[in-house]
Amino acid sequence: MNRAAARLLVVVLGALAALLVAGPALAHVGGGAAGSDFDGRIRSVSPALPGVSVRVLSFGDEFEVVNPTATEVEVPGYSDEPYLRIGPDGVWRNANSPATYINLDRFGRTTLPPHAGPHAEPDWVQVSTEPSYVWHDHRTHWMSEGVLPPAVAADPTRDHLVSEWVVPMAYGGTEVEVRGELTWSPPPSPWLVWPLYAVLALAPVAAALVARTPRPLGALLLVGAAGALYHAATTPEPAVSVSSHAGAVVSALLPGLAAVAVAGGGFVAARRGRGGLTALLAVVLGWLLLVQGLPDVDVLWTAHVLANGPVLLARAAVAVLLALGAGCVVGGLVATRRFRERGPADRPADEPRPVARIGR
Repeated sequence: MNRAAARLLVVVLGALAALLVAGPALAHVGGGAAGSDFDGRIRSVSPALPGVSVRVLSFGDEFEVVNPTATEVEVPGYSDEPYLRIGPDGVWRNANSPATYINLDRFGRTTLPPHAGPHAEPDWVQVSTEPSYVWHDHRTHWMSEGVLPPAVAADPTRDHLVSEWVVPMAYGGTEVEVRGELTWSPPPSPWLVWPLYAVLALAPVAAALVARTPRPLGALLLVGAAGALYHAATTPEPAVSVSSHAGAVVSALLPGLAAVAVAGGGFVAARRGRGGLTALLAVVLGWLLLVQGLPDVDVLWTAHVLANGPVLLARAAVAVLLALGAGCVVGGLVATRRFRERGPADRPADEPRPVARIGR
């Protein structure tokens, strides 16, 4: 295989790798949105339910109940009609409850069928054989799409308590109240963070244009790998009710591991002075970083981040994925010509060619 064909193969393999990991990466394992200015949280469950897990997901957009105990958890609808039964026999949902249809859409934009009503006789349909369920409970999140709460619109420079909410349930005949709150926080100032993003994006391009060796570019590949690995490691686990829970976690880790492997190869190539290979691996790594970071781009301009760890570090990791990833693509393409390994056709005409010596 000649050198041009080998280079083309590396680029094609990199593009295929990006396409393979794009599917899992686009479905952020922790939920739909990776960032938001709203944040929903549970303050208390009264009385306590040992063995039962209740939590809000995606900044309050979803509500999850996991009940592996032998006693059913019953959840009423918005008019106190029977809605859900979650327990050892799986999940049963009342097909005649208005909440069944209202909760299918994030903003409740649903037309109720004629048979659904708060006083209709329950029609229980099993929707899962597992003792867990996730739904859009409209008490836990802000319902007006594209419109800020009045207090936030009046003063968007400080934190606000948007609402205090209660989701009622029953556990073995005992009434239970899940209390929580929905808050809003101002996003980070663009004048403080966007200059840092520009520096990250320009660094690989500068390394390709100015550096005398490929080593600075190789070092930047390690920075990108560190950002990818941290991002993958701090991605929250999906809801328990998600099918193939372990598969979702593994798919979230794969892009980071692939980025580490590519960056390691690029760094070694740079240390050995193989500028052309370093440049090609920079392009591949850039695509991998972009594929991993694009689904989470909203964390760059939102107050809250869906990640296990400090918000600042999570935002910095996504900045590395996007800004440094774009820079690696451009810088790698520039460096491909500047640091290419010279073959026989690349030597000047007046450069002496090696002469084979024949031993006596």
